[in-house]
Amino acid sequence: MGQVIIFDHPLIQHKMTILRDKKTGMKEFRELVYEISLLMAYEVTRDLPLQDVEIETPVAPSTGKVLANGLGIIPILRAGLGFVSGMQEVMPTAKVGHIGLYRNEETLEPVEYYVKLPSDFAQRVLVVVDPMLATGGSAAAAISLLKDRGAKKIKLMCLIGSPEGIQYIQDEHPDVDVYLGALDPKLNDHGYIVPGLGDAGDRLFGTN
Repeated sequence: MGQVIIFDHPLIQHKMTILRDKKTGMKEFRELVYEISLLMAYEVTRDLPLQDVEIETPVAPSTGKVLANGLGIIPILRAGLGFVSGMQEVMPTAKVGHIGLYRNEETLEPVEYYVKLPSDFAQRVLVVVDPMLATGGSAAAAISLLKDRGAKKIKLMCLIGSPEGIQYIQDEHPDVDVYLGALDPKLNDHGYIVPGLGDAGDRLFGTN
């Protein structure tokens, strides 16, 4: 069974509180998502495989370690885009794919409308990013899409999750580790996380 990692770092918790506040404006919200994703990226990449390389320091030959495989960042459009810059600050060589899904407001089921992936995505460790893990439907659909195309190692990173969303991911994709900035108690009747932070996409991009 994949791990569920909920971050307890003081900086992340501090920034998450400001992020949730309805008084936080679009510019500050976007900056906070950038900062939180940068901090979370360190833990998400903790177990990336390494390989030995021979180098020469100014003093002597040495054996060092470099990443054996590249990273792929896969935002679920549109709100997942808020994670990309922060993660690329940590991993500048990470390639970025995009998966477009929207939620049918009647069925709450995800509907695919766009997919664009790096040519070598199947050889990379992929991190699917989306601010909210609510019902889990969109994240599970994105992970299934990647697996169907040949991806082998996938992680999921979200700002806030619900117990229902975690359970759904574990049922559908028990091999996928889930990383959360916070775990909230429940979903409401409309499938939104409570207390959550509202619609992350609208708050990132200034839409309604």
